[in-house]
Amino acid sequence: MNNAQGTPLFTLGRLSTAIACITLAQGASAQDTPLIVEAPLPDTPLENAAQVTPAVVQQLRAATNDSASLLRDVPGVSLNGAGGVSSLPSIRGLADDRLRIKVDGTDLIAACPNHMNPPLSYIEPSQIGQLKVFAGITPVSVGGDSIGGTVVADRAEPEFARDGEGRLNKGEVGAFYRSNNDAMGGNVSATHASENLSIRYDGAWSQADNYTAGSDFKTSPETGRPGHTLPLDEVGSTAYETQNHSLSLAFRNGDDLFEGRLSVQDMPEQLYPNQRMDLLDNEQTLANLAWTRRMEWGMLKARAYHEDVDHYMDFGADKRYWYGALSGPGNPCSPIGFMVDGRDQTCAAGMPMYSESANTGLSLKADIDLSTDDLLRLGAEYQRYRLDDYWTASGGGMGPNTFQNVNNGQRDRTALFAELEARHTDQWLTLTGIRYERVDMDADRVHGYSMMAGQAAETAAFNASDRSQTDHNIDLTALARYRHSDNLDIELGLARKVRSPNLYERYTWSSWPMAATMNNFVGDGNGYLGDIELNPEVAYTASARFDWHAQDRRWFVTATPFYTHVNDYIDAVQRPGWQADQFNVLQYDNQDARLYGIDLAMQMPLASTDWGDWGLQGVINYTNGQNRDTGDDLYNIMPLNGRFTLTHRQAGWDNAVEWVVVDEKDSVSDVRNELQTDGYSLINLRASHSWQQTRLDFGIENLFDRGYALPTGGVYTGQGRTMSMNGIPWGIAVPGMGRSAYVGVKVTF
Repeated sequence: MNNAQGTPLFTLGRLSTAIACITLAQGASAQDTPLIVEAPLPDTPLENAAQVTPAVVQQLRAATNDSASLLRDVPGVSLNGAGGVSSLPSIRGLADDRLRIKVDGTDLIAACPNHMNPPLSYIEPSQIGQLKVFAGITPVSVGGDSIGGTVVADRAEPEFARDGEGRLNKGEVGAFYRSNNDAMGGNVSATHASENLSIRYDGAWSQADNYTAGSDFKTSPETGRPGHTLPLDEVGSTAYETQNHSLSLAFRNGDDLFEGRLSVQDMPEQLYPNQRMDLLDNEQTLANLAWTRRMEWGMLKARAYHEDVDHYMDFGADKRYWYGALSGPGNPCSPIGFMVDGRDQTCAAGMPMYSESANTGLSLKADIDLSTDDLLRLGAEYQRYRLDDYWTASGGGMGPNTFQNVNNGQRDRTALFAELEARHTDQWLTLTGIRYERVDMDADRVHGYSMMAGQAAETAAFNASDRSQTDHNIDLTALARYRHSDNLDIELGLARKVRSPNLYERYTWSSWPMAATMNNFVGDGNGYLGDIELNPEVAYTASARFDWHAQDRRWFVTATPFYTHVNDYIDAVQRPGWQADQFNVLQYDNQDARLYGIDLAMQMPLASTDWGDWGLQGVINYTNGQNRDTGDDLYNIMPLNGRFTLTHRQAGWDNAVEWVVVDEKDSVSDVRNELQTDGYSLINLRASHSWQQTRLDFGIENLFDRGYALPTGGVYTGQGRTMSMNGIPWGIAVPGMGRSAYVGVKVTF
């Protein structure tokens, strides 16, 4: 934590074993550091980190409003497609709730049966001050209730006026435009501080229309709405609008630092091309308090937070809205009721769905300096989570009652951890830790819309069951780092990680296709049925890291092979009536799985000439995942892929040519009827120029307007009769965006 002069205010201890760390320093010049530096930080000897410089991140900020996409250059990380600002990061084939994602020190949870509001959607790229990825052997101090790793996103740290200078006033204004989907937006931040008090405001707004693919990817323009069609290359349900605001207050007094932050999101719209519903309103309020105190023996930090989320889904402009028994060609459904055989056949006006959640957390952590070579971390955490997910009557078969998807869902976590980081010799460092978590889950009785479609029998069975579940989870981590020479470091690690099911995996109860297809957070178009008796997932991971580098790290090559075996992996199994090449209702079930692969990263200078400094960097990722019980491939595993960047710097310019190459995807999940995709390659251009107070970024994504399918983007359900499980075409993958030019500007004062 730095003051306005960049000197440490507090040393918060050594966070260890991050495979990747992105630190977004505020106001840094493109010439300050190399493009990517993988090096231990001075006080974090076990944190082999890939640190992306502010110049590169600024270019990515101009090109995207999806904070998860800032991770796309990190070894081992891929993105699962979702809404325009809500991609789900995947670490070595494990994504979503299998990762722990912390925003400003809080554990946020997606309060939606489609996970349309994941944690990183609550912070704009322009608001991020630091972004870290802990992959593989994640320390128990930052892990917990996850098996794939941890993502930590924080806003900028508080700044104070220099001693004796009275006041600090500074700020930033930025704006951007992108051509493909007419995306536009802006951000503003302002800080007013004395030597001991700091106040900061951050605000950001953005909106975008549907984007277009590089070529036609579908055969029908119909949306199910009279008079509304989409061109064959337009990707329906990809528009969005969002705004995020944050007001922060910090006060320091001697060895104490007090911080408070109020964050608010208002998202009027985020449409989804791989879900049958769309987000039509999401409102979040988060109050976050923290206290840090320097002790003679180390550091103590406490945090308390409370979050409320109100989430609403229905059909956006590209999906059919009116449904009814007598609707069809020549007899369109309308809001006017009619009678058939004495029964009211009023049309269904969409399918309104509401999710309301309350999330409260407490944490206490102590970093204890046992000696100059040994650091002990102790901590305790508590989280109380409540969820109501209900769908009000809308006519036709959607009524007369309210459908209770999850009624008073409860998920409470209590955790204790201890972690020891020790330097044994100049060559050997070790990190060992143990974490215990108790997860208590429950839900109240439910009822459906009516007695139709088996809802009465399924609600009776669910209500008669013992819904209270308690899991006792133990995480273990052991890691050793050996400095073989000035040019080679070796890191070896073992871990046992445990994750309990989420509320939707345990407590969704209806196999009725219309309801089941609304419970889907993987974007494959299928419906899902929960299982109260699910066991926690238990993952055993072994990994190694070999780091060859120059003494000054001007060049490096790293290789990280890994192997993970998961007992009781929560996968999908067939139900009666399952068929190939169509959408089905599937059941969550525990099975065993394994994942293995390797991540490669490199960077090297090429030449220093009168025309500037040239360099090359690259990342190659490979993951293979399989269900050991069935032999089926795991769903949404990114195929072999690489990203190679030629960099150039001269006199304030920071430029890059990026080549993205992805292999064909032919290892797919048969039970989910996952689609195969072809291989592809893309060229992206980026450029920026920095002046004293102004920065200009511009570039072109997908320069040659290539048409391609996203390997982990799911199935296209972005238009048409999406409420009917097989009323839309099967077999269309969500395409990537075609050519798009962008420009962004930032002015600091």
